[in-house]
Amino acid sequence: MKVFVNGRELEVSERISLLDLLGLLNMEVKAFGFAISVNEEVVPKSRYGEYILKEGDKVEIVNIVGGG
Repeated sequence: MKVFVNGRELEVSERISLLDLLGLLNMEVKAFGFAISVNEEVVPKSRYGEYILKEGDKVEIVNIVGGG
């Protein structure tokens, strides 16, 4: 199925979770560092493993940068 990650189309398997998607993208879940929204709704890190993507979902992965 097709999903969009940061505006790029990506072909993934059916019933893929956000956690599985991060693995495909070689990203590790850490306490801090990035946030994910699906269709403009933020998904808590505690739900990455259970959140199943659907055809056409728009996933945005945003790096969190501190500064002052």
